[in-house]
Amino acid sequence: MWKRIDHQPKIKAGDGAQAGRVKAVGSARKPATVHPPELSEFQSFSVCEDISRHIKEVGAQLVKKVNAIFQLDITKHGKTVLQWTIDLKNGPGDMYPGPARLPVDTVFTIPEPVFMELVLGKMNPQKAFLAGKFKVSGKVLLGQKLERVFKDWAKF
Repeated sequence: MWKRIDHQPKIKAGDGAQAGRVKAVGSARKPATVHPPELSEFQSFSVCEDISRHIKEVGAQLVKKVNAIFQLDITKHGKTVLQWTIDLKNGPGDMYPGPARLPVDTVFTIPEPVFMELVLGKMNPQKAFLAGKFKVSGKVLLGQKLERVFKDWAKF
């Protein structure tokens, strides 16, 4: 059973605005994208940012070839520490941090060291998957198309 634990007073009709709790909508500014300093400790974060820049440059070509949305859940000690979405199905293509905004075709749950070896071409994705080094849910065969995206990025 769920229990309310925030213990904040409920606002009743006619109370008016409570001081310090109302922010004018017009004055809200979009905050700058700031990544917490702990993200810099993950090599995969900077690699994903670089792949994202590459996709922004050649994404339209990749959308024609791939036609899929991937979500990368990068883990450390069994917990997801980074999450990236690669959308190569819509528009000019995009890669952004966070969960997918549209339905995902394939989700990869990959420990960070394995991700780095896969992206850098030091590990065969099929052998790694069959060895249980990472998990895939959804359309497993689309993983081959994602591998091509990584190889295309590695050329640059």
